[in-house]
Amino acid sequence: MDRSWIRTSKPGDQIYTDGVNFIINFAVKNGRGREKLPCPCFKCHNLVHMRVDEILNHLSKWAFDKTYTNWIFHGEAKDRTSMGTVMGGAGSSRQDQTTYEGDRFEDMLRVVEDTFIENPEALQSLLNDNETPLYPGCTEYTKLGGIMDLFNVKASYGVTDAGFSSFLYLLQRMFPAKNVLPGSTYEAKKLLSAMSLPYEKIHACPNDCVLYYKERELLESCPVCNASRYKNKKKKGVPAKVLFYFPIISRFKRMYANPGDAEKLTWHANGRIKDGLLRHPADSPQWSFIDDKFPEFGKEERNLRLALSTDGMNPFGSLSSTYSTWPVILVTYNLSSSLCMKRKYMMLTMLISGPKQPGNDIDVYLEPLIDDLKILWDKGVEVYDAHRKENFNLKAMLFTTIQDYPAYGNLSGYTVKGGAECPLRENGFKGKWLSGSGKMAFYDHRCFLHSDHNYRMLKKAFNGKQNFESRPKIRTSEEVFEEVKDIQLTFRKKKQLKAS
Repeated sequence: MDRSWIRTSKPGDQIYTDGVNFIINFAVKNGRGREKLPCPCFKCHNLVHMRVDEILNHLSKWAFDKTYTNWIFHGEAKDRTSMGTVMGGAGSSRQDQTTYEGDRFEDMLRVVEDTFIENPEALQSLLNDNETPLYPGCTEYTKLGGIMDLFNVKASYGVTDAGFSSFLYLLQRMFPAKNVLPGSTYEAKKLLSAMSLPYEKIHACPNDCVLYYKERELLESCPVCNASRYKNKKKKGVPAKVLFYFPIISRFKRMYANPGDAEKLTWHANGRIKDGLLRHPADSPQWSFIDDKFPEFGKEERNLRLALSTDGMNPFGSLSSTYSTWPVILVTYNLSSSLCMKRKYMMLTMLISGPKQPGNDIDVYLEPLIDDLKILWDKGVEVYDAHRKENFNLKAMLFTTIQDYPAYGNLSGYTVKGGAECPLRENGFKGKWLSGSGKMAFYDHRCFLHSDHNYRMLKKAFNGKQNFESRPKIRTSEEVFEEVKDIQLTFRKKKQLKAS
């Protein structure tokens, strides 16, 4: 059908009415039984879902969105141009994997639609930038599309902000006069800020007692240790300690808004070799156990299984500094083995600032993340799958954690110090206290060898004694759980601390 009516006609014209009826019938046919569809009027911009009669009422009062000529929200496929096809030449194998962001404007609008409800001016500005040619007479790129594609190249190749500013300045001079390309990275970021993912700065007690979060948001001093929320009690400007939290729900929505990523997130169900061999967490007994115990969760192959990983790092790169910052990262095990550990798909969810490690008080900082994980497990969130072109209820679960042994103690509450620090052989393999170093050592593992092994009879090579002890019994996870299930564990500070 000729779609020129979108730009040339108006409500009341017969050609406009025929065009509206055609797209509504097309949308209903491809809607897979959905009761509500995106409204394509110029006020809703496909960000609001309505019944068909409500959409027809809107389109009779307000004009059809003139930028919406490819009906991707109503079941129509959209051709995408890869960087390798456009740029060609050497190195196209890497470029072929990247899709031009400028061609995904409608998909990205769907992801960030919630941010425009309270700020419609930002949406209008974004739509204007998407209609403004990059320079007079340019038909290939708009202002917004050009900047998004350039930023995609910047991110793919790790171009610095200074280098990108120089690049923009040079392109500005190369393009015809009156081009609208920003002249610096700052201007480009400001233009794209409405499309960016949000993050939260949550103030924390300097003694790691509480976060100023939810019911404690307005407090000015810690309710546990009475320490000031701010570095300067009088000025109340700079917080004593800050947690940077990157909400995971909006990031998962962004992943499913990319058709390529949405398809990859079902690899564990559709692309995995299922021959009984253990190549991926999806081949593990734990994965099958969860599917059997929670069949509703396992039935939806797009539901996410996540691994949480954390450890301390020195952000200043100086060995003489003891400053410790703790990033918390989520790994998505729905992806293939070659992708789930790639930097692109490892999601930074929070950054716990130093200068000291949080230790057992890390649970204080995990509170916002746990709240979101509870939402994703209990009731889920509605997400648009750009690959299947449908909405679905996304759920997620914490499948496992990845950390070294000290961090394992911080996250789980298990004691990793002392004479019996192995949870599976707690009572059968004891350590020895070394008074010189002030540490417990586990040095003689000959009890795990065969009873007639030569090493069991050696003395000099070990501790001066022979070892004929039997192998300690390894407890099952069920036995461990039975022992600890009734323990009431509280991480937070157990006594009042002096105000700092």
